[in-house]
Amino acid sequence: MTPNPAIDLTYRVNGLVPGESHRVPAPLNRAGGKGINVSRVLHSQGISSRIVATAGGQTGEQLATELRSDGLSLRLIPVQSDTRRTIALVDEASGLTSIFNERGLELDAAEWQSVADVVADELVGAQILVASGSLPPGAPADFYPGLIALARHLGVSAVIDTSGAGLLSAASAGAELLKPNRAELLEATGERELSAGARVLLRLGAKRLLVSDGENGMLAFENGVAGHLSARLPEPLSGNPTGAGDAAVAGAASIMAEARQAAKPVVLEQMLRRAAAWGSAAVLMPGAGEISERWTELEATLILEEHH
Repeated sequence: MTPNPAIDLTYRVNGLVPGESHRVPAPLNRAGGKGINVSRVLHSQGISSRIVATAGGQTGEQLATELRSDGLSLRLIPVQSDTRRTIALVDEASGLTSIFNERGLELDAAEWQSVADVVADELVGAQILVASGSLPPGAPADFYPGLIALARHLGVSAVIDTSGAGLLSAASAGAELLKPNRAELLEATGERELSAGARVLLRLGAKRLLVSDGENGMLAFENGVAGHLSARLPEPLSGNPTGAGDAAVAGAASIMAEARQAAKPVVLEQMLRRAAAWGSAAVLMPGAGEISERWTELEATLILEEHH
C-alpha cells in the first residue's frame, strides 16, 4: 500500500556546485513511491505482490501505464489530485545524494473511503501487508493504525515504513515490523541513541524493528528480547542509496512470508540478513526498486554482531 505514490526523477551530476548551472543527462524517470519500490523488488525476485496506490492527473496516468507495462500486479484508486513527483540528485563526485520530495495534494473524504475499501478487499487471502511512505496532507490521523487493526482482524502481518507521528501510532497499534532509519527513529522518539529510540517503539507495542544506519549498516530489535543484532558490510558501498530502505523492507517481508508459508516463527537474524543484503544491493543500482544480482554475495560477507 502506497498512499502517496510519485513519479521519481533521478539526475546524475559529476560535481554539484550550489548556485551554479549544471548540464546533466536525461533523468531516469519511473513510477515510484516506497510501497511501489517494495513491489518492484519482490517482483524481480519472483515473489508475488500486489500494488495498491492512488493515481491522479497526467502523472497518475504515467504511473499506471508504466506499472502495467512492467508487468506488475496493481490496483489503482483514481483521485482528483495529481500524483506527485520526487527528485533524486546523485552527485557522482562526492557520492552524496540529495532528495526533493513533493508533499502531494489532499484527498477528500470519499477518496480516503475508497482507499480503505480497496485495502480491505485486497487483504482477504493476503499474507503480508506492507504500507510505506508519507501520507498526503490532511490524511486521517489513524490511517496506519487502522490498516494494522484491519490486517490483524484478517490474520495478516503488517509491516509499516513511515516517519514522524505515524511511526509512533503504528507502534502503538502493534505493527509486526517497523523500518525507520536513524533520523526518523530519533526524531519521532526524541531520543539521542538508536537503542533508546528503538526501546520506545517496542514499549509502545511494536513487535520488531529494523533500523537503517547508513554506512554503519542495520540494527534489529525484537519485543521481549534483551539487546539487539547488527549487520554491516566490511566496507561501505558507493552508489545511489535511493530506495535502499524499500529494498530492505522487501527483504524483510519475503522472510516473513516464507515463515508463514512454513508455519514457523520469524527468525530475527534471518530477517536482518535478508533485509541488509537487499538494501545494500539496491545501492549498486541506478534507480529505486531494483537490487543487484550480487545480493547473495553481499549477504555472505555481512558481519553480524549481537549487542547486550
